[in-house]
Amino acid sequence: MKKILVTGATGQLGSELSVLAPSYPQYEWVFANRTQITLDNLELLQSQLKAINPDIIFNCGAYTAVDKAELEKDLAFRINHLAVELIAKYSTENNTKLIHISTDYVFDGKSSIALNEDAETNSVNVYGESKLAGEIACLKENTDAVIIRTSWVYSKFGNNFVKTMQRLMQEREEINVVNDQIGSPTYAADLAQAMINVIESSKWVSGIYNYSNEGEISWYEFALSIKELGGYNCKVEGIPSSSYPTPAKRPSFSLLNKEKIKTIYNLTVPNYKESLKKMFV
Repeated sequence: MKKILVTGATGQLGSELSVLAPSYPQYEWVFANRTQITLDNLELLQSQLKAINPDIIFNCGAYTAVDKAELEKDLAFRINHLAVELIAKYSTENNTKLIHISTDYVFDGKSSIALNEDAETNSVNVYGESKLAGEIACLKENTDAVIIRTSWVYSKFGNNFVKTMQRLMQEREEINVVNDQIGSPTYAADLAQAMINVIESSKWVSGIYNYSNEGEISWYEFALSIKELGGYNCKVEGIPSSSYPTPAKRPSFSLLNKEKIKTIYNLTVPNYKESLKKMFV
């Protein structure tokens, strides 16, 4: 029986994988939290990987506090770059399959068409820089690795935009949401299923892939969909990013082209609204 190690087990994606795991009893699943897989302590991480001895690693753990990363650059790079480098090296030395999760924040947002895997990277914040460094190190240390870039992740688990909107729309009469950042949300349950589909596939094609739900929207339009599905009375106003300054700059356009993963792994990617409805069931 092959053993799958899931890092970042208590995060959105790790939590969704734990929901799906019982449907795949042919694998031994190891869901590791921050103390079981310590991404910010590389010496400890090395020994932890050896002790678990997985056949497959789903590296879902990451430093994801985008604004905080501007002040905690060393920590962000240790987790998103150096730990990934170590995991990739370990997986090569131990013939372990590796799927590593990355982000649309590796891009600068200057494109006007959906970004494919070969699009030029140029992050505009520390978080994106650290994730890009992780991608580069991952493929350098393990040319057989699969990297999946995703965007605007949400889930029934953890903290995310959807849950924040649900709360605010019940608490307030009016909220403002930025309307000039364009992309597509990703329901973590869909991404979790896609990762399992890759492992279950008869083929393994290494390299970088994009995955998000279908649809091209702004955060404002996403908020309107949440309002509609939740039946909230809150008034939602669209505002420019300049009216809502944050410590870390965000890419203004980061829509991902999913044709590669759909073609190679024969995946059907749901529209964002179909998946969003599942949050309200």
